[in-house]
Amino acid sequence: MSKRSDVKRCDLSVEEWADKQTFTSTEQIQIPDLMADRVIGQEDAVEVMRKAASQKRHVMLIGEPGTGKSMLANSMVEYLPKEELQDIVAYHNPEDFNEPRVRVFPAGKGKAVVAEQKAMAAQQKNQKNTMYIYAILAIIVIGLLAAIMLNNFTIVWIALLGALIIMLFFRTPGQPRTETAIVPKVLVGHDPGDMPPFVDATGTHAGALLGDVRHDPFQSGGLETPSHDRLEAGDIHKANKGVLYIDEINMLKMESQQALLTAMQEKKMSITGQSERSSGALVKSEPVPCDFILVCAGNMDAIQGMHPALRSRIRGYGYEVYMRSSMPDTDENRDNITRFVAQEVRKDGKIPHFDKYAVAEILREAQRRSGRKGELTLRMRELGGLIRVSGDMAVQRGAKLVTADDVIMARGTAKSLEQQVADRYIEANEAYKMFKTSGEAVGMVNGLAALNASSNMAEYSGIVLPIVAEVSPSQVKRAGHIVATGQLGTIAKEAVENISAVIKKYTMTNLSDSDIHLQYIGTYDGVEGDSASITMATVIISALENIPIRQDLAMTGSLSVRGKVLPVGGVTAKLEAAAASGIKMALIPADNAKDVMIENRYYKTMEIYTVETLRDVFEYAFVDCPMKQQYLDKLLPLNKDGVSSAKRLEPPVEYHYHIQEEPPEMPPQPPVAEPVPEVPTVPEPEHVENPSAVPAPQ
Repeated sequence: MSKRSDVKRCDLSVEEWADKQTFTSTEQIQIPDLMADRVIGQEDAVEVMRKAASQKRHVMLIGEPGTGKSMLANSMVEYLPKEELQDIVAYHNPEDFNEPRVRVFPAGKGKAVVAEQKAMAAQQKNQKNTMYIYAILAIIVIGLLAAIMLNNFTIVWIALLGALIIMLFFRTPGQPRTETAIVPKVLVGHDPGDMPPFVDATGTHAGALLGDVRHDPFQSGGLETPSHDRLEAGDIHKANKGVLYIDEINMLKMESQQALLTAMQEKKMSITGQSERSSGALVKSEPVPCDFILVCAGNMDAIQGMHPALRSRIRGYGYEVYMRSSMPDTDENRDNITRFVAQEVRKDGKIPHFDKYAVAEILREAQRRSGRKGELTLRMRELGGLIRVSGDMAVQRGAKLVTADDVIMARGTAKSLEQQVADRYIEANEAYKMFKTSGEAVGMVNGLAALNASSNMAEYSGIVLPIVAEVSPSQVKRAGHIVATGQLGTIAKEAVENISAVIKKYTMTNLSDSDIHLQYIGTYDGVEGDSASITMATVIISALENIPIRQDLAMTGSLSVRGKVLPVGGVTAKLEAAAASGIKMALIPADNAKDVMIENRYYKTMEIYTVETLRDVFEYAFVDCPMKQQYLDKLLPLNKDGVSSAKRLEPPVEYHYHIQEEPPEMPPQPPVAEPVPEVPTVPEPEHVENPSAVPAPQ
């Protein structure tokens, strides 16, 4: 198997790729019949599922939401070996009413047996009713005859009273209903030729998962329901010879997980009442078959909530799979994204198909949400949400196809909650001027941060994070230190320690007698990560040496103790937030240049430079002054060959597409009468005396 990094990526931009496509609408895209073939970017997981299905192994799928776990589990039934499905039937047990008997039949036979028993019970009941009717009619007829013969109509009333007594006697609840007791109940039924069952037991309680016995309010007096008729099969029984899927396995109670483990080991489990206060608690059937394959799923935190023995069972008798969250941006995977768009349109059924330029915009969003150049996101559920919103845009304007403009509008409409919060943050900053976007200032700098870096969403939301610094005399002689406030997390605090090493090495001022105070403005929810390292180093040097910083500039990047700028995450979202806030220049790590996937319109309002060292940062962040030049000269050894390594990031080639609109329908024109051609007048031939003398036509 080749390494992921060795896979050749597509060199074409999404616009160039769209131009080379031969389809005009996703309606022309073929959708595979097998569900496993519709799973995108999870080839290793699909191969594991095929092996597990052929050998009947259990599988645990762990990964981020929306990466195809449920579709993979559903596709497993397509590869299960062909086995004879079973009908499971519950019978009345005359020896012990609280222990119904359980019998297994081939698929379809159980239903036939129950239908036959129902017919017999109905026939028996009809015979009994017929006998009652004949007896009552006989008494009434005899009473009438006797009354007529003896001329005493009191006998008629006596006969009617006797008929009523017979009716009440045979209809009394005290009589056992044998015709109902002999009718069995189908717990699990199939038809011949059915596919193996796939049962989604996500979020079920113990009764629905393990089976239950319904409560019977009439437990005596001939009105009670037989215990076998109150049995309800659980999902583990319905999944017999098939697949049982449980998402968020950690949400299942430990008792249920233990019972699930027992069912997996024994391949059968009795049905009993789950509530101690119900009459069903007294009932326990004979063991019911539950030979299923368990496919459980969840996020990484699901492992912590699993029963250790249950996970050990899966590891010992199955596979554990970690789902991928991105895939290489290859020609094949771009075609897969196209197919995914077609799948979502057909599955939704309420939105029109996409043209190739709209698919290109979806592809661009897949690139953006992956967070890395050369990758495509596999958070398909969230990408499917964008597809549906884009379709709604087209439906609203009455279009027959979804265009790129619809997708662009949908991107602005279907924002995540985190992005909406970031937008409000930007609005608040504009209203209260929490940071500047023009001029210059000492000890004040604009950093960039990702708002939802720790959430489960596929995309980041960026914000501008202002940081200010102030230098004050140390209260203790030769004990100066850096004090950072703003609810800093562990990594952020360690980043402060790391940059202090760089500052102590390169600063031109004695720090032992000074305290440096750093304040993160507006970080009410705390700060985590080290992406503000170059920002902190810049503002500290500015405050120490009284060097002004450009206020129309923002930056992000980690910093090593040797002064090298290291890559960070969420660069695209941070740059978008900077441009939206009015920033004119942004500095990012050089290694993140390949991760920038902002729209071309942002390049028109903001310059982006990549930096490799702290010297590159100072070169653009500081306003020109003698002290700035001294630092640039002192930090020059950090750069290779003593040359500035900062580079401006050029925008990609801007592309304009033109959609050929359908010509408007012309109103019908009245028919125009065709001109009748004039027939030339042929002169009559002159009278010829000798017809043979006329020359023949040539």
